Amino acid sequence: MSAGKIVVGTAGGLRTVDGAVLFEADVTALTAVDGGWWVLSGDGDVVRIPDAGESVAQIVGPPGRCLIADGVDLLIGTAEAHLLRLSGGSLEVIDAFDRADGRDTWYTPWGGPPDTRSLSRGSDGVLFANVHVGGILRSRDSGASWEPTLDIDDDVHQVLAHPTAAGHVFAAAAVGLLWSTDGGDMWTRETDGLLGTYSRAVAVAGETLLLSASDGHRGGHAAVYRAPLVGGSLERCDAGLPEWFDGNIDTHRLAAAGPTAVVGTADGRVFVSEDEGRTWELADDQLAPIRAVGIEA
Repeated sequence: MSAGKIVVGTAGGLRTVDGAVLFEADVTALTAVDGGWWVLSGDGDVVRIPDAGESVAQIVGPPGRCLIADGVDLLIGTAEAHLLRLSGGSLEVIDAFDRADGRDTWYTPWGGPPDTRSLSRGSDGVLFANVHVGGILRSRDSGASWEPTLDIDDDVHQVLAHPTAAGHVFAAAAVGLLWSTDGGDMWTRETDGLLGTYSRAVAVAGETLLLSASDGHRGGHAAVYRAPLVGGSLERCDAGLPEWFDGNIDTHRLAAAGPTAVVGTADGRVFVSEDEGRTWELADDQLAPIRAVGIEA
Protein backbone atom coordinates (compact mmCIF):
# COMPACT_ATOMS: atom_id res chain seq x y z
CA MET A 1 0.00 0.00 0.00
CA SER A 2 1.27 3.47 -0.85
CA ALA A 3 2.46 5.46 2.14
CA GLY A 4 0.24 8.24 0.81
CA LYS A 5 -2.80 6.20 1.79
CA ILE A 6 -1.88 6.43 5.48
CA VAL A 7 -2.71 9.67 7.27
CA VAL A 8 -1.73 10.97 10.67
CA GLY A 9 -3.76 13.58 12.52
CA THR A 10 -1.63 15.59 14.94
CA ALA A 11 -1.71 18.71 17.06
CA GLY A 12 -0.02 20.38 14.08
CA GLY A 13 -2.22 19.14 11.23
CA LEU A 14 -3.11 16.25 8.96
CA ARG A 15 -0.39 14.70 6.80
CA THR A 16 0.36 11.50 4.97
CA VAL A 17 2.97 9.23 6.47
CA ASP A 18 5.31 10.14 3.58
CA GLY A 19 5.15 13.82 4.55
CA ALA A 20 2.49 15.47 2.36
CA VAL A 21 0.56 18.12 4.33
CA LEU A 22 -3.21 17.88 3.82
CA PHE A 23 -4.52 20.26 6.48
CA GLU A 24 -2.78 22.70 8.80
CA ALA A 25 -4.68 22.89 12.08
CA ASP A 26 -5.01 20.90 15.29
CA VAL A 27 -6.72 17.61 14.37
CA THR A 28 -8.82 15.92 17.05
CA ALA A 29 -10.50 13.14 15.01
CA LEU A 30 -10.75 11.82 11.45
CA THR A 31 -12.55 9.22 9.36
CA ALA A 32 -12.15 8.01 5.77
CA VAL A 33 -14.86 8.61 3.17
CA ASP A 34 -14.94 8.24 -0.65
CA GLY A 35 -11.22 8.59 -1.28
CA GLY A 36 -10.87 11.43 1.21
CA TRP A 37 -11.28 12.35 4.84
CA TRP A 38 -13.60 14.05 7.27
CA VAL A 39 -11.62 15.87 9.94
CA LEU A 40 -12.51 17.55 13.23
CA SER A 41 -10.31 20.46 14.23
CA GLY A 42 -9.56 21.64 17.72
CA ASP A 43 -11.62 24.77 16.99
CA GLY A 44 -14.72 22.68 16.31
CA ASP A 45 -14.59 22.93 12.54
CA VAL A 46 -15.82 19.98 10.47
CA VAL A 47 -13.63 19.81 7.35
CA ARG A 48 -13.71 17.65 4.21
CA ILE A 49 -10.36 16.69 2.64
CA PRO A 50 -9.39 16.92 -0.25
CA ASP A 51 -12.32 19.25 -0.91
CA ALA A 52 -11.37 22.87 -0.37
CA GLY A 53 -10.32 22.07 3.18
CA GLU A 54 -12.65 24.76 4.43
CA SER A 55 -15.08 24.34 7.28
CA VAL A 56 -18.35 22.65 6.27
CA ALA A 57 -19.87 23.17 9.71
CA GLN A 58 -18.81 24.14 13.20
CA ILE A 59 -19.71 22.37 16.41
CA VAL A 60 -21.24 24.70 18.98
CA GLY A 61 -21.38 23.27 22.48
CA PRO A 62 -19.53 20.22 23.79
CA PRO A 63 -16.50 19.50 21.55
CA GLY A 64 -16.40 16.64 19.09
CA ARG A 65 -14.59 13.43 20.02
CA CYS A 66 -15.18 11.03 17.10
CA LEU A 67 -16.96 10.72 13.77
CA ILE A 68 -18.12 8.17 11.19
CA ALA A 69 -19.77 8.36 7.79
CA ASP A 70 -23.36 7.10 7.60
CA GLY A 71 -24.26 7.08 3.94
CA VAL A 72 -24.15 10.68 2.72
CA ASP A 73 -24.37 11.97 6.31
CA LEU A 74 -21.73 12.25 9.00
CA LEU A 75 -22.23 11.26 12.65
CA ILE A 76 -20.21 13.09 15.28
CA GLY A 77 -19.85 11.98 18.88
CA THR A 78 -19.21 14.72 21.40
CA ALA A 79 -18.21 15.35 24.98
CA GLU A 80 -21.06 15.04 27.48
CA ALA A 81 -22.22 11.95 25.54
CA HIS A 82 -24.19 13.50 22.71
CA LEU A 83 -24.45 12.57 19.04
CA LEU A 84 -24.76 14.97 16.10
CA ARG A 85 -25.70 14.38 12.48
CA LEU A 86 -24.27 16.51 9.67
CA SER A 87 -26.71 16.40 6.79
CA GLY A 88 -26.90 18.85 3.89
CA GLY A 89 -24.48 21.19 5.61
CA SER A 90 -26.50 21.42 8.84
CA LEU A 91 -25.67 19.93 12.24
CA GLU A 92 -28.53 18.48 14.27
CA VAL A 93 -28.58 16.78 17.66
CA ILE A 94 -29.80 13.16 17.54
CA ASP A 95 -32.42 13.35 20.27
CA ALA A 96 -32.95 9.59 20.33
CA PHE A 97 -29.40 9.13 21.60
CA ASP A 98 -30.09 11.53 24.46
CA ARG A 99 -33.10 9.39 25.38
CA ALA A 100 -31.30 6.02 25.24
CA ASP A 101 -32.12 3.51 27.97
CA GLY A 102 -29.65 3.58 30.84
CA ARG A 103 -28.33 7.06 30.12
CA ASP A 104 -28.84 8.10 33.73
CA THR A 105 -26.32 5.44 34.81
CA TRP A 106 -23.45 6.64 32.58
CA TYR A 107 -20.53 8.06 34.51
CA THR A 108 -16.77 8.68 34.68
CA PRO A 109 -14.48 7.53 37.50
CA TRP A 110 -13.44 11.15 38.12
CA GLY A 111 -17.00 12.44 38.36
CA GLY A 112 -17.19 14.45 35.13
CA PRO A 113 -19.70 13.87 32.32
CA PRO A 114 -19.05 10.89 30.01
CA ASP A 115 -18.10 11.23 26.33
CA THR A 116 -19.22 9.57 23.14
CA ARG A 117 -15.75 8.13 22.60
CA SER A 118 -15.97 6.03 19.42
CA LEU A 119 -18.37 5.21 16.59
CA SER A 120 -18.47 2.38 14.06
CA ARG A 121 -20.76 1.21 11.27
CA GLY A 122 -21.12 -2.42 10.19
CA SER A 123 -21.32 -3.60 6.60
CA ASP A 124 -25.04 -4.20 7.23
CA GLY A 125 -25.54 -0.55 8.22
CA VAL A 126 -25.89 -1.17 11.96
CA LEU A 127 -24.40 1.69 13.98
CA PHE A 128 -22.46 1.30 17.23
CA ALA A 129 -21.63 4.09 19.67
CA ASN A 130 -19.25 3.67 22.60
CA VAL A 131 -19.85 5.90 25.61
CA HIS A 132 -17.11 6.27 28.21
CA VAL A 133 -18.30 5.13 30.65
CA GLY A 134 -21.64 3.92 29.33
CA GLY A 135 -21.00 0.76 27.34
CA ILE A 136 -21.88 0.23 23.69
CA LEU A 137 -25.16 1.32 22.16
CA ARG A 138 -26.56 -0.06 18.93
CA SER A 139 -28.90 1.39 16.31
CA ARG A 140 -30.45 -0.73 13.57
CA ASP A 141 -32.43 2.18 12.10
CA SER A 142 -29.73 4.74 11.21
CA GLY A 143 -29.89 6.46 14.60
CA ALA A 144 -33.67 6.72 15.04
CA SER A 145 -33.41 4.55 18.17
CA TRP A 146 -30.60 3.19 20.37
CA GLU A 147 -30.29 0.25 22.73
CA PRO A 148 -27.54 -0.80 25.17
CA THR A 149 -25.68 -4.06 24.47
CA LEU A 150 -23.40 -4.82 27.43
CA ASP A 151 -22.50 -4.01 31.04
CA ILE A 152 -21.28 -0.42 31.21
CA ASP A 153 -18.75 -1.36 33.91
CA ASP A 154 -16.73 -3.28 31.32
CA ASP A 155 -15.40 0.25 30.63
CA VAL A 156 -15.19 0.20 26.83
CA HIS A 157 -12.75 2.60 25.13
CA GLN A 158 -13.40 1.74 21.46
CA VAL A 159 -15.96 -0.22 19.47
CA LEU A 160 -15.26 -1.51 15.95
CA ALA A 161 -17.58 -3.32 13.56
CA HIS A 162 -15.87 -5.63 11.08
CA PRO A 163 -15.68 -3.86 7.69
CA THR A 164 -17.17 -6.78 5.71
CA ALA A 165 -18.45 -9.51 8.08
CA ALA A 166 -21.89 -8.39 9.23
CA GLY A 167 -22.55 -8.94 12.94
CA HIS A 168 -18.89 -9.23 13.93
CA VAL A 169 -18.06 -6.50 16.43
CA PHE A 170 -15.00 -5.94 18.63
CA ALA A 171 -14.36 -3.74 21.65
CA ALA A 172 -11.28 -2.62 23.53
CA ALA A 173 -12.22 -2.46 27.20
CA ALA A 174 -10.64 -2.21 30.62
CA VAL A 175 -11.49 -5.90 31.10
CA GLY A 176 -9.71 -6.94 27.87
CA LEU A 177 -10.91 -7.74 24.36
CA LEU A 178 -14.66 -8.18 23.89
CA TRP A 179 -16.10 -9.65 20.70
CA SER A 180 -19.49 -10.56 19.29
CA THR A 181 -20.61 -12.47 16.21
CA ASP A 182 -24.30 -11.59 16.48
CA GLY A 183 -24.21 -7.83 16.32
CA GLY A 184 -23.78 -7.30 20.03
CA ASP A 185 -26.54 -9.53 21.42
CA MET A 186 -23.90 -11.59 23.22
CA TRP A 187 -20.29 -10.74 24.01
CA THR A 188 -17.27 -12.96 24.73
CA ARG A 189 -14.25 -11.79 26.70
CA GLU A 190 -10.67 -12.72 25.70
CA THR A 191 -7.62 -11.99 27.87
CA ASP A 192 -5.38 -14.99 27.16
CA GLY A 193 -1.90 -13.74 26.24
CA LEU A 194 -2.34 -10.20 27.60
CA LEU A 195 0.07 -9.08 30.30
CA GLY A 196 -2.39 -6.36 31.28
CA THR A 197 -6.06 -6.34 30.28
CA TYR A 198 -6.59 -2.57 30.08
CA SER A 199 -7.31 -2.06 26.36
CA ARG A 200 -7.72 1.25 24.55
CA ALA A 201 -7.74 0.63 20.77
CA VAL A 202 -8.72 -2.11 18.33
CA ALA A 203 -8.35 -2.64 14.55
CA VAL A 204 -8.89 -5.36 11.94
CA ALA A 205 -5.95 -6.09 9.61
CA GLY A 206 -6.95 -8.72 7.06
CA GLU A 207 -7.56 -11.92 9.01
CA THR A 208 -5.97 -10.53 12.17
CA LEU A 209 -7.27 -8.55 15.10
CA LEU A 210 -4.99 -5.90 16.61
CA LEU A 211 -5.43 -4.60 20.16
CA SER A 212 -3.56 -2.14 22.35
CA ALA A 213 -3.37 -3.07 26.03
CA SER A 214 -1.53 -2.13 29.22
CA ASP A 215 -1.64 -2.42 33.00
CA GLY A 216 -4.05 0.47 33.46
CA HIS A 217 -5.08 4.03 32.62
CA ARG A 218 -1.59 5.33 33.43
CA GLY A 219 0.01 2.79 31.10
CA GLY A 220 2.64 0.30 32.16
CA HIS A 221 3.63 -2.60 29.88
CA ALA A 222 1.74 -0.85 27.06
CA ALA A 223 1.90 -2.86 23.84
CA VAL A 224 0.07 -3.88 20.67
CA TYR A 225 -1.18 -7.47 20.45
CA ARG A 226 -2.48 -9.57 17.57
CA ALA A 227 -4.81 -12.58 17.36
CA PRO A 228 -6.66 -14.52 14.65
CA LEU A 229 -10.11 -13.14 13.87
CA VAL A 230 -11.54 -16.62 14.33
CA GLY A 231 -10.58 -16.49 18.01
CA GLY A 232 -7.65 -17.55 20.12
CA SER A 233 -5.03 -16.11 22.43
CA LEU A 234 -3.32 -12.80 21.79
CA GLU A 235 0.41 -12.42 21.23
CA ARG A 236 2.46 -9.27 21.68
CA CYS A 237 3.74 -7.60 18.52
CA ASP A 238 7.48 -7.19 19.09
CA ALA A 239 9.15 -7.25 15.65
CA GLY A 240 9.97 -3.60 14.97
CA LEU A 241 8.02 -2.12 17.89
CA PRO A 242 9.41 -1.01 21.27
CA GLU A 243 9.34 -3.72 23.92
CA TRP A 244 6.91 -1.47 25.82
CA PHE A 245 5.46 1.92 24.88
CA ASP A 246 5.82 4.80 27.34
CA GLY A 247 2.07 5.30 27.52
CA ASN A 248 -1.15 3.77 26.25
CA ILE A 249 -1.81 3.48 22.52
CA ASP A 250 -5.05 5.35 22.82
CA THR A 251 -8.37 5.14 21.02
CA HIS A 252 -8.03 6.11 17.32
CA ARG A 253 -4.22 5.76 17.35
CA LEU A 254 -4.37 2.24 15.92
CA ALA A 255 -5.86 1.62 12.46
CA ALA A 256 -5.75 -1.01 9.71
CA ALA A 257 -7.06 -1.78 6.23
CA GLY A 258 -6.25 -5.03 4.47
CA PRO A 259 -2.79 -6.21 5.58
CA THR A 260 -1.65 -2.66 6.40
CA ALA A 261 -1.69 -1.34 9.96
CA VAL A 262 -0.47 1.87 11.58
CA VAL A 263 0.22 2.91 15.17
CA GLY A 264 0.65 6.51 16.34
CA THR A 265 1.94 7.63 19.72
CA ALA A 266 1.42 10.69 21.87
CA ASP A 267 5.12 11.53 21.50
CA GLY A 268 4.93 11.78 17.70
CA ARG A 269 6.09 8.37 16.46
CA VAL A 270 4.42 6.38 13.66
CA PHE A 271 4.93 2.66 13.06
CA VAL A 272 3.62 0.85 9.98
CA SER A 273 3.08 -2.87 9.26
CA GLU A 274 2.33 -4.39 5.86
CA ASP A 275 1.80 -7.97 7.09
CA GLU A 276 -1.14 -7.79 9.52
CA GLY A 277 1.03 -6.73 12.45
CA ARG A 278 3.68 -9.46 12.28
CA THR A 279 6.48 -6.96 11.62
CA TRP A 280 6.65 -3.19 11.93
CA GLU A 281 8.85 -0.31 10.77
CA LEU A 282 9.28 3.16 12.23
CA ALA A 283 7.94 5.59 9.61
CA ASP A 284 8.46 8.87 11.50
CA ASP A 285 9.48 9.99 14.98
CA GLN A 286 9.44 13.79 14.63
CA LEU A 287 5.74 14.60 14.52
CA ALA A 288 3.60 16.70 16.83
CA PRO A 289 1.52 14.75 19.37
CA ILE A 290 -0.65 12.31 17.42
CA ARG A 291 -4.43 12.35 17.97
CA ALA A 292 -5.57 9.84 15.35
CA VAL A 293 -4.35 7.71 12.44
CA GLY A 294 -6.19 6.38 9.42
CA ILE A 295 -5.81 4.34 6.25
CA GLU A 296 -7.68 4.97 3.04
CA ALA A 297 -9.52 1.74 2.32
